[in-house]
Amino acid sequence: MASVVEYYAGKNVLITGATGFMGKVLVEKLLRSCPDVQALYILVRPKAGQSMQQRVSDMMKCKLFDRVREDNPDFHQKIIPISSELMQPGLAISPEDQERLKACIDIVFHCAATIRFDEPLKHALQLNVIATQQLLGLAQQMHHLQAFIHISTAYANCNRKHIDEVIYPPPVEPKKLIESLEWMDDGIVLDITPRLIGDRPNTYTYTKALAEYVVQQEQDRLNIGIIRPSIVGASWQEPFPGWIDNFNGPSGVFIAAGKGILRTMRANNDAVADLIPVDTVINLTLAAGWYTAVHRPKTALVYNCTTGGINPFHWGEIVNSLFTIWNPLEQAFRRPNANITSNYLINQYWILVSHKFPALIYDLFLRLSGQKPQMMRIFNRLHKAISLLEYFSSQDWEWNSENMSMLMSQLTPEDRKTFNFDVRQLNWPEYIENYCIGTKKYVLNEDMSDIPAARQHLRKLRNIRYTFNTLLVVFIWRVFIARSQMARNIWYFVVSLCFKFLSYFRASSTLTN
Repeated sequence: MASVVEYYAGKNVLITGATGFMGKVLVEKLLRSCPDVQALYILVRPKAGQSMQQRVSDMMKCKLFDRVREDNPDFHQKIIPISSELMQPGLAISPEDQERLKACIDIVFHCAATIRFDEPLKHALQLNVIATQQLLGLAQQMHHLQAFIHISTAYANCNRKHIDEVIYPPPVEPKKLIESLEWMDDGIVLDITPRLIGDRPNTYTYTKALAEYVVQQEQDRLNIGIIRPSIVGASWQEPFPGWIDNFNGPSGVFIAAGKGILRTMRANNDAVADLIPVDTVINLTLAAGWYTAVHRPKTALVYNCTTGGINPFHWGEIVNSLFTIWNPLEQAFRRPNANITSNYLINQYWILVSHKFPALIYDLFLRLSGQKPQMMRIFNRLHKAISLLEYFSSQDWEWNSENMSMLMSQLTPEDRKTFNFDVRQLNWPEYIENYCIGTKKYVLNEDMSDIPAARQHLRKLRNIRYTFNTLLVVFIWRVFIARSQMARNIWYFVVSLCFKFLSYFRASSTLTN
């Protein structure tokens, strides 16, 4: 039987979402570990004034591709962009490009999706469900297609506590929902969204569950695999440790905490933080593509790509690791420190004391210095982002991962090294340290040589904090003394006690000499 690397040799691969976080890692891994792959066709849309060609060119200049660039400076010749728009009928792929894809594609990796938790339902439905339907329709017409791999999420069925590697019945028939929402304006859809999504926390998990069902309906006509990663984080090993390019999920939390902006978060210290490195997900995805194409399972195989049941790490441990190994960020707002609590009232207290009150003081300072106030706006955005994560940081799930183990057993020893997704080998403190370094280097573009200056800045912030706290305590106490005879008596008693202690200490020192 052909190895994974041998299988991809000479293959034409179609990738959606190739300019996204996971898509880029998938493209890089295919080019580096499967150098004989024929071509990678990627669906790209013009964005923010950039043409399709400009977006692809910018992507290939990314540091992520440095290792590929060293091995093969002409790697870009294997990347063939196809103009597409997931919000348009037929994905806005031209007839010529459609015929081209139908004639040559051997395997499809569908990574494209909206990952915004607060996406309006209509928009999420179009991107996550309808676009998937249309891609499946195109895939059925591909003459040489051997596998269709769909990237879902482990939280598609987060309304269940135990999640097996099966596709559960959808909360509603997707076709009926799409037809019902077509005639409704956005205001009506917004009003009925909470009742539609029911016990799921957001439109993302709701529409990803619908998309899984849509994919399953084609299992008699296509060889299908579904990958369910949990919270996807920075790379573990490939192409180098700690690579990350966005503020999503844990990255934003780490940066906000490192900058001293985030000081409190509602989470359960004992809950499992089910992070999964992005390179682990991609290695599993490529191995699943090989297995699906070679073995042609009769039904769609689902792979729960998670760490909680195999190598668990908890939110409390993340925080401890974070502030034990933290490399300081430049221009921090305050010294990094965070309080995690599962109690709503305690969390609201810390938000008031550690977030809103300092933000108001800083904005007042900005106003007095003739600058535009901004900290309160930043904190409001932070609170909104953190509130969207609370559902996932305050509870546990159990995921079955038998298919993941089965797939690992099917790989040759060489493939297990090249496409390693064995999370039992993951050292969490080391991974979190590399993750933090990655956010500093690749997201914030900060130079590691500036760490001494950043530490000096933190010492300055510490001295300011001690001075401010001391003056505040003295001020409050003096006001209290002026209004209360009892407070004055206590003050005089404490001062006289301190004076007597100092006198006794001085006398003892004299006798000893």
